[in-house]
Amino acid sequence: MTAKATRSAFITSAGATLASIGIVRSPARAAEIAGKAGTNQPPDHPLSLAMKDLWDAVRTQTNGRVDVTVFPNNQLGGDTAMMQQLRAGALQVMTLDGGILEAVVPVAAIQSIGFAFPDSAAAFRAFDGKLGAYVRGEIEAKGIHPFDKIWENGMRMITSSTRPVHNDADLAGFKMRTPNSRIALDLFRSLGAAPTPMNFSELYTSLQTHVVDGQENPLANIEFARFFEVQKYLTLSAHMWGGYWLLAGGEWWKAIPPDLQAVITRNASIFTDRQRRDVMKLNDSLIGKLHTQGMEVIDKPDRASMKAKLGEFYGRWKVEFGATPWSLLEGYAGKLG
Repeated sequence: MTAKATRSAFITSAGATLASIGIVRSPARAAEIAGKAGTNQPPDHPLSLAMKDLWDAVRTQTNGRVDVTVFPNNQLGGDTAMMQQLRAGALQVMTLDGGILEAVVPVAAIQSIGFAFPDSAAAFRAFDGKLGAYVRGEIEAKGIHPFDKIWENGMRMITSSTRPVHNDADLAGFKMRTPNSRIALDLFRSLGAAPTPMNFSELYTSLQTHVVDGQENPLANIEFARFFEVQKYLTLSAHMWGGYWLLAGGEWWKAIPPDLQAVITRNASIFTDRQRRDVMKLNDSLIGKLHTQGMEVIDKPDRASMKAKLGEFYGRWKVEFGATPWSLLEGYAGKLG
């Protein structure tokens, strides 16, 4: 079976599974608030499942007054396209990595500072705390409603089809895909690589055809996108943490009555907590599985040699973000640079 057919069958099967889950609707009441929600992950990724279950719960608890339909797997376009739709009012809810949200809210990229967090738990402390509150304020100022908790993507790891990455020297000239994020591009240029930005939806084909030789993503994304079919080496670099903001269009959110906002907000918190647990558990389980699927795992790369090259990188982004958010970041991450 071809890679394309394999992935198609995988998505079709997952879609059939989701279709079998009953949705409670009230035939006596038309929805007062309707909308669409988009994700960039397959239907049975924990992120897409949490998004669907969140809006199913809201629909049930509001007796059908709020009816939001979920479109997983980039059905509404890639991250950049969905963000444009959200701002234009054509899309009501989405999840988006802070490094890509940077195009609209520059300080959202602060989550992508290289080697700032040792693990996801440390990142959650920062974004459930004062740093997250600061970033949410900046998102609100752009007319977008951010929910209180950021969703998990995970620690990002490097994969390669050409050579194992053990240290900073192995990244020299390496053709690396990054998200369409200035800070990710700057990080890998600072590490000596040759990064190319592209949307996640384009990545499998680009790896398959060697437009790029490698990429970096959390383990769950590597597994669900089947990158093990087109990548040989997996380096547990944990060079950056990734989190998804759960976002709603500002005008759409303001039009929702307070009692319904309260139901949505409560469920967003509940399903964020579940999504975090599920993704962290999944990421922890995948190292062995990816190895059995043919990937050679470099489990103890020289992260110190990589971080040592980032002095100027830290200096640039301290100026870029400003003293206040940088101080908040270092309050959780320790001194950087």
